[in-house]
This record gives sequence, structure tokens and C-alpha cells, in this order.
Amino acid sequence: MAKPENRVATHGVRCFSKIKMFLFSLTMAYVAKSLSGTYMNSMLTQIERQFDISTSVVGLINGSFEIGNLLLIIFMSYFGTKRHRPLMIGVGCVVMGLGCFLMSLPHFLMENEAQNFLFCFNAECIKEIKSSMWVYVMVGNVIRGTGETPIMPLGISYIEDFAKSENSPLYIGILKIGVVIGPLIGLMLATFCANIYVDSWSVNTDDLTITPTDTRWVGAWWVGFLICAGVNVLTSIPFFFFPKTLPKEGQEDNVDVTKSDKEVKHRGKAKEEKHGITKDFLPFMKSLFCNSIYMLFILLSVLHLNAIVIIVTFMPKYLEQQYGKSTAEIVFLIGLYTLPPIFVGYVIGGLIMKKFKTSMKKAAYIAFCLSLTEFLLSFFYFLMTCDNFPVAGLTTSYDGYVQPLYVENIVLDDCNTRCNCLTKTWDPVCGDNGLAYMSACLAGCEKSVGTGINMVFQNCSCIGSSGNSSAVLGLCKKGPDCTIKLQYFFILVLITSLIYSLAVIPGYMVLLRCVKSEEKSLGIGLHAFCTRVFGMNNFLTHQTNTILIVFNRNIYIGVPAALRGLSYLPAFFILKLMRKRQLPGETDSSETELAETKLTEKKTECVDVHRSPEVENDRELKTKL
Repeated sequence: MAKPENRVATHGVRCFSKIKMFLFSLTMAYVAKSLSGTYMNSMLTQIERQFDISTSVVGLINGSFEIGNLLLIIFMSYFGTKRHRPLMIGVGCVVMGLGCFLMSLPHFLMENEAQNFLFCFNAECIKEIKSSMWVYVMVGNVIRGTGETPIMPLGISYIEDFAKSENSPLYIGILKIGVVIGPLIGLMLATFCANIYVDSWSVNTDDLTITPTDTRWVGAWWVGFLICAGVNVLTSIPFFFFPKTLPKEGQEDNVDVTKSDKEVKHRGKAKEEKHGITKDFLPFMKSLFCNSIYMLFILLSVLHLNAIVIIVTFMPKYLEQQYGKSTAEIVFLIGLYTLPPIFVGYVIGGLIMKKFKTSMKKAAYIAFCLSLTEFLLSFFYFLMTCDNFPVAGLTTSYDGYVQPLYVENIVLDDCNTRCNCLTKTWDPVCGDNGLAYMSACLAGCEKSVGTGINMVFQNCSCIGSSGNSSAVLGLCKKGPDCTIKLQYFFILVLITSLIYSLAVIPGYMVLLRCVKSEEKSLGIGLHAFCTRVFGMNNFLTHQTNTILIVFNRNIYIGVPAALRGLSYLPAFFILKLMRKRQLPGETDSSETELAETKLTEKKTECVDVHRSPEVENDRELKTKL
């Protein structure tokens, strides 16, 4: 009776160790890391107000994540494969949680310091306490970036090693869905925290004279970081229970039969790894750099990512300007028309590759054709545009005459030169003359009445010489034609998002399978490193370029189209090279798995067969010969 109980217990442990349990845990880790990243980006304005720091310091804080990530990602991708990968991912999640906790710490330190400073009675003293606390946020963000490094390369390589080759695309598609869910939760969390006052737990909020729409308002930024810290630590727990290696998916029942063989192989591998843990790093790097398909794929990814960054970064402002809708409405529509088709596309792309057991050459052709179709459809965006708003100093002069877009020396006029206005600030107002202005200051307004979205600016010298002219927040209204064109725009967005997401999984599988299995994790890490370093549009963060891109549809649509068009050149060469050679990943196909299964079955049969003297004599004779 003892034996069956033992078998059931073993089966229970084995079920927990299956690749699908690991996939679920890794997807949750993807959700947690993307949640933290989106929340951080959404809270930058609140952090800027809390610590009273400059925009350049905010940029440094935001970029500190990449510093921590890029410093370690290549080495973690290599050395992590030599160690216990699930354990490394679990530690990474804990480190991310620690980084998020450290980012929330200044809130408590500032409160304690202000109470302990007996001589701190004025605003200048409190400002001095705040001035250095942003360093904690920056260091926490560096630690968060460091903790994220093992999750993607080690997680994907673990799935690739132990999942069936035909199931791997579907699993990668599910992981990609985690990257979509995380930002959604992050945005909701950021909205919730931004509407809570930063010191709500220590002051009476009924006595507050400001609202979340006021520029002096500071939201409870620290609350979300504590939540992110808890989520990251919770997602780390399952990884500490996964083994270093799993039986190949579909071969779990043969574990007991082949256990001794695998133990012998594992010991041999462990000895080899101890010998070559640093010795084969440079050969692996050389092999990747000499892999023409892999290097062309990196070039393709960099060009493509730069195009996507422009589209995603400026889409809300561009649509707000083009179609005259509020930012909140535009962001809601973007989420509604892009996220569901991306969801569906990732899953269908993975299912198609699983169902038809698509070879990598076919996957490359599928990805190329789908991506090219979506690229050609995107040119219809040029037809779905409205005329630019007349904006004084940008598209028209202050007298209402049309002028070339954005000429630096005519942004200021005689009516606003005495106001010392910032010429690169985009906070538009609509004058009662039907002309929009870059800001209330540039409209020459002297005072304001009301709060929030109901604020009205009065005595605006640039709008009317009488001094009784006024302006309201936002751009001037557009006609009903623009609303119809906006509907067509989002229908096209839905179609192109679906086609684009269908191409993602086949394309990514080409990247995974074009490198040798032992180089896979390092290859993923190097790819991530290159795309992050060369895929950042730093020049686009300048406000001048922002205004230029938002107002010139030829630049907003044309520059990404040019970059994506260039990306098809390396894609074409990848297809050409794949015709002539066998990819390393193709050798790990179902044929290899079938051969291994047959070999295992043959070994099992040999255990139960009694060798006759004749057979032994024959073998001795063959050995001598």
C-alpha cells in the first residue's frame, strides 16, 4: 500500500514542476514588472512637484532604470544560464520589490526629519530637507532596473529549453499578453493615487484649498510604489520552488525510466560548466556577432522600435491637436482600439504556429508579409487628417495670417514680450477671437478666474487691444467632419494593430531559433541591450521637436514610415539568408524529440530482455573485429 501513496506524492510535485506552471508564474512576473514601469512613468510629474526639482533631474531619475538594467543584462543573460534560472528570476523579482520600496521611502523620511528638526520653522528649511530626497527615488529605480535583468532572458530561455518546440510560440504569445495587462493596471493605479493628496493620512483634507487639477497638487505617489513592491515580492515566491531543470514537455511520464541517464548527463554537464563558466563567454559573443541573421534582426529591431516610439509617444497629443478632443477621451479611445486586437493577435499568432507546426523559414515569411501589409495600410493615415488649428506663433501670425510652421523668432510678439513667457511650453488656450495660443502667457493674459477645466483667463492683450478679451483652456473646437475622420482613424488603428500583433510572435520566434540553444539567453539579453541603447529617441524629448511633430502630420506619420521602410531592407536579407542555411533552432524540432523518444523506448526494452549466450558471443566477435 505504501508504493501507490509514494507515486501519488511524486505525481503532485511533478504537476507543480510542469512548464505551464512556470509559464503562469513568469506571466505574473511580466505583469508585475510592466505595472511598476508604467506607474513610475505616470508619477514623474508628482515626483517633480514633491521634490521641487528641475525637468533635467526628472529625466535623470527616469533614465536611471535603464542604467541599472543595461549594466547587468548581458552578463546576467550569460551567467544566469549556468546557475538556477528560476531561482535567479525569483531573486530578481525580490530586488525589484526592494527598489520600489526604496522609492517610497523619502515620504516617510521627510516627515520624520521635518518633525525632528526643532529649528525647522520656515518653508526654506523644509525645502532643504526635500532637496536631496529625490536621490532615494533614483537609487531605487536603478535597483528596480537591476532586478528586472534576469526575468526576460532567463525566463524565455527556460521555456524554450523545456517546452515542446511547437508549443513555444503560444507560450511566448501569452507572455506578451502579460506585458499588455501590466501597463493597464499601472495606469489605473496611477490615476487612483494621483487623486489622493500626498499627506492625506497626516492632514485634514477638508481644509485643503487646492484640487487635483491645480498645478500645486501633489498626489500620493508613494502609495503606488508600496503596492508595486508588494506585488513584485509576491510574484517571486513560486520561482523558489521550481527545479533547475524540467523534463521536456510531453516526456514527463518517462522521468523514472531515464532518471539515471539524465543524472549522469547532468553531472557531466555540471563539470563542463564549472570549467567553462567564463571561458566560453567571449566565444559566445563572437558567435553572435558573426551570426548574420541575428545581427540583421537587431538592426531591424532598432529601426522598427524608433518608429514605434515616435508613434506611441506623440499619438495622444497629435490626435488631440488634429481632431480637437480632450486628452482623457483620446487616451481612452487608444486603449479601446489597440489593446483588444493586440491581445487577440498574440494568442492567434501563437496558436497558428502551434497548430501547423510552422517552420522558422515559413514563420519569417509570414511575419514579413503581415508586417508589410500593415505598413502599406498605415499610409491611409495621411488621408484621415483635419486642417491644423490656427495657433498664433505656430501656424499663423498674431494678426491671423498663415505662416510656415514653427519659426522661432515670431513666437513672441509685441503684445507678450513684457510677460517673460516660456516659448517652448505647450499649454494651449482658445481666445474669444477663434485663434488659439501656445499658453495663456503668450496670449498676454493678466489674470484668471475659476479653477480646473473651468478656468477663464482675462485681460489678454494679444487677443484684443481693448483689454476685455478672454481665453479658455484647450484648443478651439473643430467641426463635425473631424469627428467622422477620427472614427475612420480608429477603425484603421484596430485593423493595423491586429495585423501587427499577428506578425510579432512568428518574427520573435525567428530571433529565438536563429541562435544556438546554449547561446539563446545571451542572445536575448544582447538583443534587449542593443534595442534599448540605440532605440531611444532622445532628440524627440525636446519641447521644440514635440510641438513640431504634433503640428506637422507629414513629420508625425512620415518619419516613422521612413524608419519602418528602412527596416524592410535587413528583413529582406534575412529571408534571403534563411533560404540557404539551416537555423540552429530548427535542429531542436519535433524530429529530434521523436528520435529521443524512440531511443528512450529502445533503452527501456533492453532492460527487460535477457541476453542469450549466442547474442553475447556475437557482440564479443563484433567488438574484436
